[in-house]
Amino acid sequence: MNKIILIAMALVFSATVHAADPAAGKEKAKVCAACHGEGGAGMSAMQDFPKLAGQYNDYIVRALKDYRAGVRKNAVMADQAKNLKDADIADLAAWFSSQSALVAKQ
Repeated sequence: MNKIILIAMALVFSATVHAADPAAGKEKAKVCAACHGEGGAGMSAMQDFPKLAGQYNDYIVRALKDYRAGVRKNAVMADQAKNLKDADIADLAAWFSSQSALVAKQ
């Protein structure tokens, strides 16, 4: 009986997880454009920075969480990610993954 209650509670609480909002992600991503280009499309002058547009949602979530936790090492990204909440990360990932993965204009 306890297992059934625990499973039911897990389902209820998992349903309250933040639904990612691409529009909120677009607003939050403005700071990202300095290195990753408008909409994450990349910039020809900044080829050392990855294009984020069209990237898999789960990849962006994992990368940002890893930068935030210090698992992935990059001083700039660690500084950018350190204050992101899980909801911010979900919104950013939803925005970038919804963008077309076109090549940046040269």
